[in-house]
Formats: sequence, C-alpha cells, structure tokens
Amino acid sequence: MGNSQNKNKKDKSESKRPQYRNLFKEAGYSQKEIDNKLAKAYYDVFEGPTRVYFQDGDSLGYVSDVKNKDSRTEGMSYGMMVAVQLDKKDVFDRLWRWSVKYMQHQKGPREAYFSWSVNPETKKQNSPGSASDGELYYITSLLFASNRWGNDTGINYYKEARRILDAMWKKDGTGNIYNIINVEHKQISFVPEGGAYLWTDPSYHLPAFYEIWALYAKDGHEQFYRECAEVSREFLHKACHPVTGLNADYTNFDGTPHSTPWMPAAFRYDSWRVPMNIAMDYLWYGKDKKWQEEYTKKFQNFLRSKGLDVYDDQFNLDGSTPDFILQAGPVKKLRHSVGLVSTTATASLMNNDKASLDFVHAIWNAKLEPYEDGYFDPYYDGLMHLFSLMHLSGKYQIITPK
Repeated sequence: MGNSQNKNKKDKSESKRPQYRNLFKEAGYSQKEIDNKLAKAYYDVFEGPTRVYFQDGDSLGYVSDVKNKDSRTEGMSYGMMVAVQLDKKDVFDRLWRWSVKYMQHQKGPREAYFSWSVNPETKKQNSPGSASDGELYYITSLLFASNRWGNDTGINYYKEARRILDAMWKKDGTGNIYNIINVEHKQISFVPEGGAYLWTDPSYHLPAFYEIWALYAKDGHEQFYRECAEVSREFLHKACHPVTGLNADYTNFDGTPHSTPWMPAAFRYDSWRVPMNIAMDYLWYGKDKKWQEEYTKKFQNFLRSKGLDVYDDQFNLDGSTPDFILQAGPVKKLRHSVGLVSTTATASLMNNDKASLDFVHAIWNAKLEPYEDGYFDPYYDGLMHLFSLMHLSGKYQIITPK
C-alpha cells in the first residue's frame, strides 16, 4: 500500500513539473542542428576568439563587458547561471571565486553584497554599490548549483547563497544600505542603497526566481518570497504598455516610467530582458498564463509592424521613436540588435500562433558578429543570444536536488 501511495505521490509531482518545450524542434530544426547551434553560441561567448569569459590563474575566471572594459555582477552571475544550466562546474566555480575575491564586500554595511563593476585588469572596484539583479542571479544560481552538484565538492553553494540572503535581511538602512527587495513594496529595488531603493527596473522582476527561493533557500522567508512573485506578476501588468507591450528601462513601484538624470524613460537595453523573463515564469510556473499570452501577442505584433527584419532596439512606450538615444559603448544609434531579436524569440514560447515561429527563425538566422558599421557587442548581445537559445531548446530549467 505504501509503495503505491509513494508512486501516486511521485506521479503527481512529475505531472506538476514544467514541460520544457523545444521550440526549435517544433519549428522544424533537427536535434543535431539544435545541439550544434547551442554549442556554437556557448563557444562564441565562453571559448572562441570573441569570447567574454577569461580564466584568471589556476582557479579564477571572469566575464567582461569588453566594450566597457569592466566586469559586472550582471555578467558574472549570468555566466554562473549558464554554467550551472549546462553543467560546466569548473566555469561556475571560477566565476564564483572571482566574485568573492574581487566583488563581494566582506565587512561593513555592504557585507555579503557585491560591487557591481570591477576593472578586471587592476581588480579595483569602479563603484562599491550593488545592482540588485546581480545578487538575485547569484543567489538563484548558487541554489541551483547546490541542487546539481551538492555542497561537498570544494564550495558549499547553499551556505554561500544563504550568506547573501541572511545578510540581506539584516540590512535595515544602516549606512544607507537596504534589502535588495523593497520590503514595503515587495519589489526588487534598482539599487539597495539610498534613493535608488525607492524605485525599480522591470527587467529585474523575475517571479520564477522568487519561487525558487521559496522552495530551496529554507531561510524562513518562504511566504514573503511567494508574495514577491505574485507582486512582480501584477507589477508587470502595469509596467507593460497596454497596446505595444513595451516597458520602460526603469519604473516606479506602481509601474509608471521613471526617468533619471542620465536618461528619459523608454524601452531600451535593460527592457530587452523582460519578454525572456516573462517566458521563463510562464514555462516554469504558469501562474499568470492568460495575461502572459496576451502580452506576448501585443509585443510581437508591435515589433512585426515595424518590420520583422529591421525593427529598432529603442522605443517610446507608445511605439514612437525616442528623441534621446542611449548609446552603447562609444556608439549612439538605433539598430536591429541581436540581443533583442533573441529575447523577442523567447516570447514565442507563450504564443501559440503559427506565425510567431517567424521570430524563432529570426533568432536561428541571427549571427553574433560585427554589424555592418563594425560595432560589436559579444557581451550583452552574446549573453541574451545564448540565454534565449537555451530557453528555446528546453535547456534552461529548474534544477531540482539530485
């Protein structure tokens, strides 16, 4: 009797597991072609002549935003997420050790948080402050690493994740440093420091990651994390334009656009991540499917209306062309960017219209190489491209304990 009960329990939990679609296969590509495509993208970003990952001595490694000549918690923690998803333990461990050695604050009000930007040549911190999405990805990738590799192979991944979380909960404004989540609003802050604690960035909203924390962090804040996931889903309803689906790079907690002294609010580089994040939540947890499917149709239909092979990478939320163009590195111009082509394709995971596969073919045909004018961003374009290929081939998953 006990055995059959266990079997029923197992069947039930198995049936609740996400179905990771291989949309490339559905679009007609062979598994061999798909495996080669993903391997090539990983090679380009981590190993090839235009890579952005570099080994440093016997046991360290870093990801560099090569055009800006710095190493960022964004890229380091993205690199760790790629590595744990694709079972590249050496890469993961090197990135984590480098992060601890050169980025993580070991004492003071910022203890356990990370400097968001470090010069990889001199190892000097360009700024001591944190960008909240870095901590978000570090914690989640460490929890996944704990599940995948255990905690007795040289790094106690779970202990490292808990160190950040436990320190985060002690930050109460002393020294002007706060929790990375604005506790009152239950939303991730742009920066857990000073006035930037009081607004947010839609691309930092990853409800799926909070669900992971609720499952695996075991730090006593499970209910709070689940509430944050729900708040994030509701927030995205407000942050995304009701017609175009576009969102601003930065917003207030009520979803209204937030302009800064350095740029007026618009859909720009950070915003590209939002469709990919929503697709992840749709696949992993499926708690907001109706809205997510409607969002996707608006977003993809808008970009299609601008020309499937030519749409720009920055817009006002109503879809008009912005007066202010945010430059990438030394270059200030609108372009049809590989990064946005890639994340737009991930939205097809939520769109059952056959025509949506046009966006999947577009990422398949996209090349991570210099644009016609010579501009090249193997870092941000490259990571968005790689993440998107992982999602679309079913290789970006919740990693459960062995």
